[in-house]
Amino acid sequence: MEKVYYSISEVAEMLNISPSNLRFWEKEFPQLKPKRSNKGTRTYTKEDIEIIKMIHLLVNEQKLTLEGAKRKLSLKKEKVSKQQELVERLQNVRNELLMISKALDE
Repeated sequence: MEKVYYSISEVAEMLNISPSNLRFWEKEFPQLKPKRSNKGTRTYTKEDIEIIKMIHLLVNEQKLTLEGAKRKLSLKKEKVSKQQELVERLQNVRNELLMISKALDE
């Protein structure tokens, strides 16, 4: 059974991003608004995680500035989402090819 909400540490580990970076992006990107529990703990949904993946793609992969990433995310969210999906598919294909190559070398 899949979770509905994830903690900041779970999301950070899942995406290999520091929790402090997630908190910073939360302040910088209005699209990223994780819910908070009564104790103030951040809880991320799948939609929040998808937005984080898009921000990561724009900032770390495409090397956009924060302002450029904000602008692109607000104007072309659907296009960025498709790019992120393509990057993930390509990474999966690469990993599969590496496993096949290893198997052939044995």
